[in-house]
Amino acid sequence: MEFGVTGAKIDEIGFIAHAENLGYDYCWATDSHLIRSNPWAVLALAAQQTRTIKLGTGLAIGGLRLAPVAANAIATINRLAPGRTFIGLGTGNTAMRTMGQPPMRIKPFAEYVRVVRALLRGEEVDYTLDGTTHPIRFQNLDLKYIDIEHPIAIHIGGFGPRAQALAGELGDGLITGIPRGGTLPEALANVRKGAARAGRKLDNFKVTALVNLLMLEPGETLQSARVIAECGSAIMANVHYLVDLVKETGQEPPDYIAPIWQEYLDFHNARDAATRHQALHASHYSYLDPEEARFVTPEMIKAFCIAGHPEEIIEQIRGLEDQGLDAISFITPLDQQYAITEKFAHQIIAKL
Repeated sequence: MEFGVTGAKIDEIGFIAHAENLGYDYCWATDSHLIRSNPWAVLALAAQQTRTIKLGTGLAIGGLRLAPVAANAIATINRLAPGRTFIGLGTGNTAMRTMGQPPMRIKPFAEYVRVVRALLRGEEVDYTLDGTTHPIRFQNLDLKYIDIEHPIAIHIGGFGPRAQALAGELGDGLITGIPRGGTLPEALANVRKGAARAGRKLDNFKVTALVNLLMLEPGETLQSARVIAECGSAIMANVHYLVDLVKETGQEPPDYIAPIWQEYLDFHNARDAATRHQALHASHYSYLDPEEARFVTPEMIKAFCIAGHPEEIIEQIRGLEDQGLDAISFITPLDQQYAITEKFAHQIIAKL
């Protein structure tokens, strides 16, 4: 099992180097332009201040930039950190919805991935922009502006069956979530369907999950203020995702959110309609909105988190590994990132 951290703040690159020294395997830079630092700037600085940790996006959002621009960006980072970069691509949950826009649809996203994939392999590919199609490829590779000689893996974000199948069809890995991406067996079944559709074998295919983490102290309960502060922002980020998903698809919310669902909808719908989309995602994995703390109940913690004392968390991680999970990432509240990352390294990673 590999373990990753998330770097999102341009002036805290030291956190990524610290995670490398603690034994973490990789770092994601988030791509949400209205609430985060620019991911390519974060990765460029991190590449120059680290030696071994793998660096990439989790996730770069298709609707925010042209596919050739995204391919160039990660190939430029690869010039700084050759052989230890990857690109995670997604349709855009928070990044698009903070603009009041829906995520990219699967069909154009598949085309986006196809173009990025071809360019990073050094191939010429037909590319359509504004209704006009031309062949394109990276040029002047001998001048070393970018590096595509060292392979750059493409990991595709997928929380639903179609995106998970696309990962099997075109990706080198799947980035999903627990529980919002479904169970691991379900996700892997979707990946295999996509691979079969493309006639691909899944050799060296990697499955990574974004999980919500809670490490209990001795004698602590799920109702303590420290517990709620540690996992609250992650839980509410998933609630925010489900609010948009249910609104856009009309499907029923999952059972695990039932205890707070209607009360939260009433709270959210009381916000100003013109800026409701901003308020919903403003705290995304950074802090717990004080007005939302009441929704972080023991039932919600149990539903959304890998939670428990260290030996219990280790057992849960081993169970996920047995199901086919290759890597785990978690996102800590900004003001606790050093403490939680250190505690997890010493109490969990060191014992696995």
